[in-house]
Amino acid sequence: MGAAGVESYADRLGIRRDSIVQEIGWDEDADSTISEAIEDAIGQPLLEEDSDELCDVVLLWFRSDDGDLVDSLVDAGRNLGEGGRIWLLTPSATKPDSVHPGDISESAQLAGLVQTKADRLGQWQGSCLTGAGAKR
Repeated sequence: MGAAGVESYADRLGIRRDSIVQEIGWDEDADSTISEAIEDAIGQPLLEEDSDELCDVVLLWFRSDDGDLVDSLVDAGRNLGEGGRIWLLTPSATKPDSVHPGDISESAQLAGLVQTKADRLGQWQGSCLTGAGAKR
């Protein structure tokens, strides 16, 4: 919990101090307060997009014009360690470049993932995706 009992973005995403987190797809429209809250929680910078280090969590910023979501999810999962998860962040439904929830569900399934949780994070919608057999 953050100050005065307020839950931080890292808390809401289940990211703890010992988590290794990679960030993919960050751009000027991304919410830097989310990234900064995660860095504060883990006490180190997020792994860059081109890192090949195994990680616990991938933070994937994705917009409808970013290409094929299935391909992006498969690519994002390459560095996940056992039991890892992808937090797919898409613009909220009222914003340009939003991604329909049905498209997220279908793409996740095609990429061998299942959605385990969803949360609104400012102007972004977060979908927690894990391997089909993972328990998280």
